[in-house]
Amino acid sequence: MANTTSGSYSFDKNLGIDEIIEDAYERIGMQGVSGYQLKTAKRSLNILFSEWGNRGIHLWKVELASVPLVEGQAEYNATTDSANFPTGVNQVLEAYVRNNTTSTAPIDTSLTKMDRSTYASLATKLSKGTPSQYYVERNTSPSIFLYQTPSSSFSGSTHLLKFYYLKRIEDAGTAYTNETDVVFRFIPCMISGLAYYLSMKIAPDRIQILKPLYEEELLRALNEDSTATSLYISPRNYSFK
Repeated sequence: MANTTSGSYSFDKNLGIDEIIEDAYERIGMQGVSGYQLKTAKRSLNILFSEWGNRGIHLWKVELASVPLVEGQAEYNATTDSANFPTGVNQVLEAYVRNNTTSTAPIDTSLTKMDRSTYASLATKLSKGTPSQYYVERNTSPSIFLYQTPSSSFSGSTHLLKFYYLKRIEDAGTAYTNETDVVFRFIPCMISGLAYYLSMKIAPDRIQILKPLYEEELLRALNEDSTATSLYISPRNYSFK
């Protein structure tokens, strides 16, 4: 009789925090952990997720936000618009404004990103018009500053600030039965990374083995998570005389 496949793709969604910790501990030669061992491992897992915030863009965490433009308002954040501005923003990647007056034919205008010095040097930060530039203040809760500020004819529910942003990876939470906020491609490096972090606390003799394994797994996942673009080869004409 022929064997059949599971037809399932939910392994990563059924993998609880407790199982991730258990697998990481097994890699440093420990089994049957409990109590403080679970607590310190979950803390290390959250620190690992924080470290990934310095490891480039994770495509599965890129999201698109839409915030209504307000006449004369330069700053937009989770305080100025708690209903529409997202929380957990790590980095703003790209931004544009949308004129949605005609919903079937919206008009998008890209915004140019400024650095802090350029924005600070603007003499008329609150002048009104059609926004064309933006500056991101990367605090614990980031803010987006527009220049120019929206005019009366370019504000309201039909005029939107839209931006792609990199969202933070959610922490492990309190329940050990939680699943992680990690796509399946990153499960191997997540467990390798946690094992490496635990080895620094409990099994320093395994650091030299576990660290390069973690870095290799993470690099492989980051390379796979990159954006591929089409390659076009233009033929060149040569004339022979």
